[in-house]
Amino acid sequence: MRLVFAGTPEVAVPALEALLASERHEVAAVVTRPDAPAGRGRKLVASPVAQLAQEAGIEVLKPNRPRDEDFLVRLREIAPDCCPVVAYGALLPRVALDIPAHGWVNLHFSLLPAWRGAAPVQHAVMAGDEVTGASTFQIEEGLDSGPVYGVITETVRPDDTSGALLDRLARSGAGLLAATMDGIADGTLKARPQPAEGVTLAPKITVDDARVDWTGPALRVDRVVRACTPAPGAWTLFQGERLKLAAPVKPLPDRADLQLAPGELAVTKSAVYAGTGSYAVELTEVQPQGKKRMRAADWARGVRIASGERFDGTGA
Repeated sequence: MRLVFAGTPEVAVPALEALLASERHEVAAVVTRPDAPAGRGRKLVASPVAQLAQEAGIEVLKPNRPRDEDFLVRLREIAPDCCPVVAYGALLPRVALDIPAHGWVNLHFSLLPAWRGAAPVQHAVMAGDEVTGASTFQIEEGLDSGPVYGVITETVRPDDTSGALLDRLARSGAGLLAATMDGIADGTLKARPQPAEGVTLAPKITVDDARVDWTGPALRVDRVVRACTPAPGAWTLFQGERLKLAAPVKPLPDRADLQLAPGELAVTKSAVYAGTGSYAVELTEVQPQGKKRMRAADWARGVRIASGERFDGTGA
């Protein structure tokens, strides 16, 4: 089939690579978000998908909005049979959805209808799901509600961050998307409506969502930190300044000697412990406001934590 691929961030790159490597399909063009400021100089930088497409000599379309008339005209001229999508980052209007004969097919990183929305992997980790996966589905005007072509499953490991889990899903999902294109081309694959039961939503995780509540159980603290790693980054306040938890914590259910109140800190030469609503956790890496990430013990040594001190907002 003649394809126009839509995607923007690094997580979409494996899928584009898989389609470029396919001998059965032609990627005629790529649609991506406009160049965005990045780095200290805030210079405009092309998206990872745009960079790969340019290296491959493929036309790159960067509409400000997918309903822009010049974009729609060019898409009609290209006349794709299907438009595979991975994390494009903009809503597609009906006028665009109707252009390819086989529509737009999205690779979504959850087992639909679970975790519809912008942050399915983060919500799966935060909820403590043991299994997640990826789905390919026909895009409709609803939120990730279209009929599903295929799924793959992926075990959520106890130490998974959302970043690590998403990396695995991006690679395995790339194969799923390529296989979905093959099945559509052959006429052997039909999309099936999503069940009405089991719908959960996965809105974008905000900075406020990423603040650690030390009064919650250690299991919850662990999940929030892992779900928010690497972005937006779990955080807490110490002496009025934000402290980012730059790596997962280590829950310590067997350390009965660490009897710490929620948010209370205990420090040794090599470790920093914090109390929760259940048992203590060990902090591993942190990033103080305006500084680089560092070992938690190095941070504690620098700020000279006194016995009984707590993270802000967790008690006297």
